[in-house]
Amino acid sequence: MIQLTRLNNTPFILNCDLIELIEERPDTIITMTNGKRILVEESSNCILEKIIEYRNRCSGLAWAGQAPHETGCEVV
Repeated sequence: MIQLTRLNNTPFILNCDLIELIEERPDTIITMTNGKRILVEESSNCILEKIIEYRNRCSGLAWAGQAPHETGCEVV
């Protein structure tokens, strides 16, 4: 699960396993596997970094001798 921000600055937690598509036009639109679309402030690259960090934490790679790090993504 990753934390993102809606366009009205409301943070929320998203199950990234259910993401089907991420588009930037110019707002970032996440399309879920059920067809629901969510507009977020983060860029597609930032979302990708958050997903990779989440999956690394889940698999234990982030704990293999290294402290987990913040993604450093900035809200656009």
